[in-house]
Amino acid sequence: MKHLSPDFIQKWQHRFIIAIPMLWFLIFLLIPFLFVLAISFTIPADGTPPFSALFTYANETLHIILHLSNYIQTLHAKLIYIALFDSVKIAVLTTLMCILIGYPMALALARMKKQAQQIFLILIIIPYWTSFLLRTYAWITLLGNNKFNAFLMKLGLPSMALLYNDFSMYLGMVYCYLPFLILPLYATLIKLDPILNDAAADLGAKPIKTFFKITLPLSMPGLIAGSLLVFIPAVGEVVVPQIMGGLNSVMIGSVIWEQFFTANNWGMSAAISVILLIILVLPVIWMQKIQQRQLHY
Repeated sequence: MKHLSPDFIQKWQHRFIIAIPMLWFLIFLLIPFLFVLAISFTIPADGTPPFSALFTYANETLHIILHLSNYIQTLHAKLIYIALFDSVKIAVLTTLMCILIGYPMALALARMKKQAQQIFLILIIIPYWTSFLLRTYAWITLLGNNKFNAFLMKLGLPSMALLYNDFSMYLGMVYCYLPFLILPLYATLIKLDPILNDAAADLGAKPIKTFFKITLPLSMPGLIAGSLLVFIPAVGEVVVPQIMGGLNSVMIGSVIWEQFFTANNWGMSAAISVILLIILVLPVIWMQKIQQRQLHY
């Protein structure tokens, strides 16, 4: 057997490491997306599954039938634009609130001692070992308790409805997605050299100026990654707005759900999903270009 050079072994090791996430991407994202894309070009039909065939074979000829009606109806439906606008607005506000709450937490976590870091990381992760639905219903039980409202009134807060409104919806959204911002941001902040802050202090910079000139710019990769991890799933969120939100909250995820399960229109549901995916991919590409420019400079 011919002796294998270290460069040859290292090259194939890198290929093997890259092949694992690529295989995961192929099986769990690309192939399902191709199925959804194919269904989006069908129309409702009787049978199981309830949509027309994409390929037909007759007289030794293979026919590919692509119906564009789902996309045409989607682009002309006013409800889709309203739901999409509301979804993006809720996702943006959720992301901003997660940043305002999560950044100080991640910064404090990164500057703790290692033992304290481990304890607080466990406290952040432990609730997510429980079912997403159970945690949502736990908030409903808490916010719907009159004793909890009475306790807030004793603290001097006015009496208000804590459930089935925008307040409870944003509370549930922030609670569910906050760790998705804290963890990648913490992973970036913990790598920052504290000597940089000491050097800035020696040069006369105040803590606020040091934060905006050093800490915040260097933590942007983690902040961008965490913001995308919050924003993208928040746009298509279904459970929290339906269970904790009010009647005025119409999310694009709810529209997709109703078209699939209630109207039994798989093609329309798939078309909306494809359009939503295209819209969500655009900010990811934009963020990647910004990061590449920062690396070049």
